[in-house]
Amino acid sequence: MRLRYLSPVVAAVLVMASSPAQARSRPEVLPTLQRNLVAYYDFEHPAPDDAARERDQGRSGTDITLINGGADMRVQDGAYRGSTHSIQLQQVNPTVAGNDDWKAGVYSETGVPTLHAFNGVKGATVMGWFKMTGQNPSPNSNSADPSDFYGAIGLAGVLTGTSQGHDVRALLELITVNGELRVVALGRRVDGSSSQTFAAGDPWQTVLPQGQWVFLAASFDYDNATMRLYKNGRPLDGFYTLAGDPWGVEGPPEPDVTSQSDPRGIKIGGSYPQNTRETNPCNCRMDGLMFLDRVVSPAEVHAQYELTTRR
Repeated sequence: MRLRYLSPVVAAVLVMASSPAQARSRPEVLPTLQRNLVAYYDFEHPAPDDAARERDQGRSGTDITLINGGADMRVQDGAYRGSTHSIQLQQVNPTVAGNDDWKAGVYSETGVPTLHAFNGVKGATVMGWFKMTGQNPSPNSNSADPSDFYGAIGLAGVLTGTSQGHDVRALLELITVNGELRVVALGRRVDGSSSQTFAAGDPWQTVLPQGQWVFLAASFDYDNATMRLYKNGRPLDGFYTLAGDPWGVEGPPEPDVTSQSDPRGIKIGGSYPQNTRETNPCNCRMDGLMFLDRVVSPAEVHAQYELTTRR
């Protein structure tokens, strides 16, 4: 049997995860993460009364809608050990400016009360499994120019408290940076104010190879104005796109937190989860999406990856 070296921190949390008590709850979620797991979607739990809704396995009970594709969006392609299903996202009609792209999420103009944990918070983390399954980026269905492609590929994020369905508080996505598409963490501390982007240095096709499941994570430290990206449990080198203090954290008061507003929702696989517009679709699959209300440490990201992939 092949043995791999585990750091003392990773080994300790894996031992905790294998305890009998933990096995009766969420054995695929690191014990140290469960308290802060605001929303969690494994796509194994359709709502009993509506298969187009996915039940939240996190603490908030924020169910999401599988938009346009409904139950057909669940496919038998689990990303990690113990998973049997994932969700398929895709562009449907590239030449039509309609609202039929497969995406997922929840939206409310008055804010989503169950996402209150992201109201006035010092940090957040978005994690999950992603597999590119088709053409990315997609043709811009809002443009009459057949050579026009979207400048971004939507993955998963938490909206701001004033979002029209696009603006985010914490987002894992691919966007165009200096003329090149890159995997990014994009965060905004204050509603309606500037965002900051931390972009991976590696080409996006290296980070997300076609047809391969990849575990990505993005953390957002609003108090210290820092973000991090991870692939398969390891940090990704990268760079910030804006100089200065775009989040406005310099000076009192301390600590620096996000706006005192409940997010208007979660978007998965493209913007506008209220389905009023098509933007930045992802031809991809996703599994094990996790939204946490604190900064997850590098050791915990590594341990979460190890927990779901070790044999």
